[in-house]
Amino acid sequence: MTVSSAHRRLPTVDPTRRTFPRGTWPGGVSYELLRCAAGKAFALRLSPAILRETERVLLATERLREHFRYADEDVHAIIAELATIADVTGEITDLPSVVRDPNDDMIIACAITAEASYLVTRDKDLLTLGTHKTITILNPEAFIALLRASS
Repeated sequence: MTVSSAHRRLPTVDPTRRTFPRGTWPGGVSYELLRCAAGKAFALRLSPAILRETERVLLATERLREHFRYADEDVHAIIAELATIADVTGEITDLPSVVRDPNDDMIIACAITAEASYLVTRDKDLLTLGTHKTITILNPEAFIALLRASS
C-alpha cells in the first residue's frame, strides 16, 4: 500500500497475506490504518495486481478462512472497498527482482511507481530489506506510530 498526504509522501502498504485479514475486522492496527486511509490521513496506493493477489490469497487460503471466518462475499466486499479507498495505479509491467518471493516484486514495483516514502507490510521478506531505494519498509505498528506522532 502506498501512502502519501498533501504535505508529505508516505507509504505503500502490502494488503496481502498477514496484514489484510486483520485489517478488515475492527480492533487492530491494520484496521486503524485502513480507517485513516479512508479518512484521507494519507493516500493509499495499490496496483491492480496487488488487488488481484489479495483476493486470490483471501479466497484460497483455508488457514485464513478458519482463523478469520469469512465468506467469498466478504472478500469481494473487502476488495471493492479497497479499490474505493485506494488510488489504484495502472498495470505495472516492469517488475524489479528484489526479494526472494517473486510475488513480492509487485509490491516493490507499486511503491516505486507511486513514489512512496514508505511501504507498510507484515511480509518478512519485505521487512528484512528495511529500505529499497528511498522507500522505508516497516510494519503497520511502526507506521501508525509515525502517523500518530505527526498529527
